[in-house]
Amino acid sequence: MTQGIQKTAILLRAPNAEDAARLHRLIAECPPLDPNSLYCNLLHCTHFSGTSVAAVRRDGQGQERLVGFISAYLPPGQSDTLFVWQVAVAEEARGEGLAARMLDNILERPVCSHVRFLDTTITPGNDASWGLFRSWARRHGAPTSSRVLFERERHFRGRHDDEHLMRIGPFEVAAESAT
Repeated sequence: MTQGIQKTAILLRAPNAEDAARLHRLIAECPPLDPNSLYCNLLHCTHFSGTSVAAVRRDGQGQERLVGFISAYLPPGQSDTLFVWQVAVAEEARGEGLAARMLDNILERPVCSHVRFLDTTITPGNDASWGLFRSWARRHGAPTSSRVLFERERHFRGRHDDEHLMRIGPFEVAAESAT
């Protein structure tokens, strides 16, 4: 924690269109995440809001600061699988277990009541992501597997590292009932 700054509680909520510019900035502050266009971030915050999460802190004046975000979706024809595209946590919110809490928040939603698998792609050198997903899988008693999905030369023409598909599951997460 930065000296002189009191941490406030983090609120997890579905993102909205107004979050897109803040998401764009957050991703830029979180290497090695690949930046997307602002328009792509706008789609994450609107089209995929039911399966994505924004983590916000409010300052003393009630202004929200985006300190975390997960963009995820249910792939077409795979209602039992959540694909996690990106996980971003601002430096000020790291070490608080926020990424795992955001994953839980998404999977506890009624829209994810049939989800038994979590898929994500991770580059070999992204130790933080490997650690997050392995730890989450252990906590949920779920097996993991991984394989190269997109190859550096074949798919990225040498401009991006291999992307390994990590699959977690099957697992059980109780969806929160709608109130």
